[in-house]
Parts: sequence; C-alpha cells; structure tokens
Amino acid sequence: MNPLEISIDPSQLELAKKLVDDSFEAATRELESLVRIPGIAWEAFEAKNLDLSAETIAKLFADTGVFEVVEVRRASIDGKPGSPAVVARRAARNGKPQILLYAHHDVQPPGDATAWKTSPFEPVIKDGRMYGRGAADDKAGIVSHLAAIRTLLAVAGPDFEVGISVFIEGEEEAGSPTFRPFLEQNQDILKADCIVVADSGNWSETIPALTATLRGLVSQVIEVQTLDHALHSGMYGGAVPDAMTATIRLLASLHDAEGNVAVAGLVHGKAADLPYSDADLRRDSGLLEGVSQIGGGTILDRIWNKPSITVIGIDGQTVALSSNTMLPSVTSKISMRIAPGQKPEDALAALREHLQEHVPFGAKLHFGEIELGKPFAVDDTGWASALARVALKAAWDETAVDIGVGGSIPFIADLIEVFPGAQILVTGVEDPDSRAHSPNESVHMESLRKTMLAEALMLLGGNAIAI
Repeated sequence: MNPLEISIDPSQLELAKKLVDDSFEAATRELESLVRIPGIAWEAFEAKNLDLSAETIAKLFADTGVFEVVEVRRASIDGKPGSPAVVARRAARNGKPQILLYAHHDVQPPGDATAWKTSPFEPVIKDGRMYGRGAADDKAGIVSHLAAIRTLLAVAGPDFEVGISVFIEGEEEAGSPTFRPFLEQNQDILKADCIVVADSGNWSETIPALTATLRGLVSQVIEVQTLDHALHSGMYGGAVPDAMTATIRLLASLHDAEGNVAVAGLVHGKAADLPYSDADLRRDSGLLEGVSQIGGGTILDRIWNKPSITVIGIDGQTVALSSNTMLPSVTSKISMRIAPGQKPEDALAALREHLQEHVPFGAKLHFGEIELGKPFAVDDTGWASALARVALKAAWDETAVDIGVGGSIPFIADLIEVFPGAQILVTGVEDPDSRAHSPNESVHMESLRKTMLAEALMLLGGNAIAI
C-alpha cells in the first residue's frame, strides 16, 4: 500500500463528523458512568469493582451488534488469576486489515482525597474538561473506541469488511502482571495487522500527536547495611557509620552536580525539535518558583530520550517515630527510565556496577526486587501510520506531530514479540494538563471529540484499503 494513495472520502468525513457530534452527549454520559466505577487492580482495593467495570464495558461493546464474540477473560500467572479483561472480535474480509483496539479500564488509586477539587469518582465537567479518576487514563480511550466503531457501522453499514478486535485490559496500572500469558492464550482473538494503543496523549489541546518513542524502565530495590543491630547515636556517632548516612551518600552518587545521570554506559538520544520552553515545563510540572531544572540538553531530550533516575522509596524511620538511634540497614527503591535503543538488562547491569563502585564506608550492599521494561521506537513507514496521520489531519485540521513520552508502557514490547507482523500505533486523549495518576485528573472534551472522529476515520480508511 502506497501511503500517497491513502485519503479520506470527503462525503464520509462530513457524515462521520455529524454522527460523532450528534452522539457526543451520549458518549459523555457513558464516560461519566465508567468513571463512577472505582476499578483499581491493586490487592488493597475491592476486586468486585473491576468485575463490574469489565461487565459494563463488555455489554457496551456487545450492544454495538458488530462482533462475532465479546467476552470477559482472565489469564493466570503462578496459579493466581489476573484481573478481568474484555475481548471482542469481528474478522476481516476480502483482504482488509484486522485492527486491534487497546485500552485499559483499571485506574490508579485516588491518592490524597484532600488534594482533589472534586470527588475522584464523581465526574464533573468544568471549563471544557471532565474531572475524575480515569477520565483521561484510560476510560476516554474506551469510549473513543466505542464511538469509532458505532460511526463506522453507521457510515459503512453492517456489512463493512475491515476487521476489528478489542482488548480492554484490567490491570495496566498494576504493572500488567498477566499481560504476556493473556496475549499468548488469546492470540486467536487478538491477532491483528495493526494495533492501536489508546493510552498516550497529544501535543496540546489543539495539536494531535502520535507517540514515536517511549522510555523503558529499570527498577531496583537495594538494601544498605552497616551494623548488625541498632545503636545509640550519641554513644557511637562520629565513629560508626549508620545505614542512612551510607544510603544517602550512595544515592547522591547517581547524579552529577548538574543533575545528569552519572551511571556510565547508558544510551542517550535526541528528541523531535518541537517548541517547548522553560515556562512550559514549569507550568506543566508544577516546578516551584526559584527551583532550577536539572540535567543538560534540551528539555524534550531530557524527558523523552535521555535516562533519568528517581529514588521513589526509602524504608528508614519516620520523623514521628524517630529516636536517637543509628539504623543498621536501610532499603531503597531506584526507578530508572532508559532511552530507546537501550536493553533493560544492560542498563540494570550498569546501574548495579555503579552502585557497587560507589557504596561508601565498605557498607554491605544487597540487591532486591527488580522490574524491567523495554523502551519503544515506532516504525512509521507502514500503511497504518500513514492512515493515522491522514485521519488525524482530517479530524483536527492540524498536522499530527511525533512526540516522545518519558514514561514507559512495557507491554508494548510484548505486543511486538507476540504479534511481530503487526504495526503499532500509540495514540490517546491526554494533553499536558490531564494530570494522569495525579489528583484532579481530567480529559479535555473537545480533544476527546476529535479523537473519536480521527479513530472513526481510520476505521473507515481501513475498510477502504486492501493490504
């Protein structure tokens, strides 16, 4: 398929736009109903909410009337069942592509309720945005898929030939522990020529994007030990190193004086040349006035295509319970993001080598639990990418830009390995103010409308081509 041959039928564009506009209020109500279900795939939360979420979503897809099968399924790992996922399939005909639509219905915990301006699970629309946990990440992706399918049906009729598969995962926010076995056990229903991962975002509220790169993840728990028991800090302080002091010095070695990652052997890359100012970063991140940035290179280089390290947890003593005691051991968790082109195993080895070389005072260093996730760089030379760009341009009236994401979606590597012939498109509804994972998460409603139209146009385009 020559990308230059891909175009959107003007009459279908106008009809699809009218259908999306006419149905948008109903789609908004669907999104609100999904946001009200607090489906959280962490063991500390009520599992029945995930069941309710999956069953509700399965019914929505079944009610479209287009699928040969719609089911709620689970996979297991080490004998433990995972969270419920929704799958559906309608097979392609006459050489048309099979397109898999992915999103996830589980959400992050609400976090500090006092930091929310609205109730996390009671959606509120204000100033053109819907606020609520999961409104952007990723229940907006689910309603976008539904709207696109319904629009395809209305425009092309019930005999449309493009194939559609659906995978609405139920444990993405918990690290997708059964993702790989789920893919392997359900290849018959999930196999596709193109996979649309609706779990990312756009450059802004007015400019659409395709995610071209994602950083990978290396997580390492360490324990630093200096004593075989706790000591009175007044009796032995000044002669005996405590584990907290050793840990602080070791963790500080991970960055140089400018805040660059100091671990040798890590890959660095260049980001797309897009306008993003110091003021933009300060606004989007909430960086306090007077607090400086860290690291060298452009801002987008640093947050998309260079490694970063964050210490995300330290098990020491709380201030409330502190006493004049020298701790014998301290456990920490290091989260490192790695650039596309870096193997997680190599990055882990480099991190461990650095830690072993810099542990102070001859302290004992023990390595604990790890987590590895591969980075991603899209191959944008295929028909799917070309079709997506045409559809985004038609829906947004703006040319889509390629963006990177500093965060990780490790399961994309599994999709590539299990379905090596599929083209991967990473899209989404979020924008810089969506605040996914944070209090006051929201989705921009006009961006949601345009995303629905763009995906509908992509399905209509897929129905018009043979591969």
